[in-house]
Amino acid sequence: MSENTYSPYGDNPGLVKTIAIMTLVNGIFNILWGLGVTTGVVLGTFFIGLICAPVTILPTILGIFEMIYALKLLANPPQPVQPSTSIAILEILCVLAGNVFSMIVGILALVFYNDPQVKEYFARLNGIPYPVAPEAPVPPSPPVTPEPVPAIEPESPAEAAPEPKTPKPKKPGTRKVAAEKSEESEAEADSKSKKDEA
Repeated sequence: MSENTYSPYGDNPGLVKTIAIMTLVNGIFNILWGLGVTTGVVLGTFFIGLICAPVTILPTILGIFEMIYALKLLANPPQPVQPSTSIAILEILCVLAGNVFSMIVGILALVFYNDPQVKEYFARLNGIPYPVAPEAPVPPSPPVTPEPVPAIEPESPAEAAPEPKTPKPKKPGTRKVAAEKSEESEAEADSKSKKDEA
């Protein structure tokens, strides 16, 4: 039977895991690099290089701190740690010892520490409320002043446009019956015929 474990810190963002793995690999590399350079200097100078050993062993010391920090990031449940920009800066300074790989890891770690998800994860991990960036407030629009409407002056009757003609309504009760019409038309026909004869 598998047991579901609940982490109050949520899942690590991918960038946090990337930082942890890069730091762990770089720590191992720095330990080997520091021991290799120190051994080379001491044996190459017939033990006179022991004077330089405190300087050449510095990458080894940094590698030990890197491994401790990376293991804290990878622990389950995660341990409260802060983003270690000082380790990232020391990784960049390892270029002075001829370690270019460490410089690249340091630059990438600094870039990843500035990611909003990574910042939020470290804030949750350490119990610090992460300030959510407020959205840009929308400024209220200025009140709209209506444009003044030009005053309409009464027009003179000459300038007034002619009104459209509307048909006049018929007066009620002026309908003629068909019989009356036929009598009138006969009377008109008779009067015309009399005029023609005369």
